[in-house]
Amino acid sequence: MTFLAAIGAVVLGFLASIGRVTQFGIETVSHLFRPPYYPREVGHALLQIGYFSLPVVGLTTIFTGGALALQIYAGGARFSAEAVVPQIVAIGMVRELGPVLVGLMIAARVTSSIAAEIATMKVTEQIDALVTLSTNPMKYLTLPRVLAATLVMPVLVAVGNIIGIMGGYLVGVNSLGFNAGTYIRNTIDFLEPSDIATSLAKGAVFGFLAALMGCFFGMQSGRGAQGVGRATKSAVVAASVLILAANFILTQLFFAA
Repeated sequence: MTFLAAIGAVVLGFLASIGRVTQFGIETVSHLFRPPYYPREVGHALLQIGYFSLPVVGLTTIFTGGALALQIYAGGARFSAEAVVPQIVAIGMVRELGPVLVGLMIAARVTSSIAAEIATMKVTEQIDALVTLSTNPMKYLTLPRVLAATLVMPVLVAVGNIIGIMGGYLVGVNSLGFNAGTYIRNTIDFLEPSDIATSLAKGAVFGFLAALMGCFFGMQSGRGAQGVGRATKSAVVAASVLILAANFILTQLFFAA
């Protein structure tokens, strides 16, 4: 019975955590329709999340695209199907690897930053000061970051997709002997508008989840340096797992027969 009680406690704790995160997300979205608004905070978040994430997104996707081209060529050579490299690189980057890799990079870079920043503000009682000044912390801290991440992530995913396909192109043309014009034409002909739309939709969802987890765990942080570190670690882990789970669910919705 003790063993069953322990399992039940874990399950109940997990469900309670899901409930708290869901309530936090609903409350965050609800502030979108109620003034006051803080456009300066949104602009600052757009710059931090979007512009300053471009280098890591570019480096991650260009090397992934190149490695993907090499792997597909090596695997296709076993079946005399080397010519499918441009098509598979394009669909693999746009449908799956681009959104997921960009989402995980944002979770590593942005979620950790948001969680650490808000947790530090809580430890140093800056959030209490906002409440004293009649400023809602959810509206001033959480909403701008979540909104900015949701808006800018599709742009980052689009850039990542393009750079990833370019990485495959550079490897295919310079190392694998593909004709440059044929490679580009095969890539363009194989991709459909629905592939691009679903890729951008995934990016918006992943951005929302990444920023929401950073804000949630930052707000829930304990006191002291250990509390800040624990909040940051939990935020990154939760964001990464949710992004992967959401990717499976969205792929099932968009591409299931």
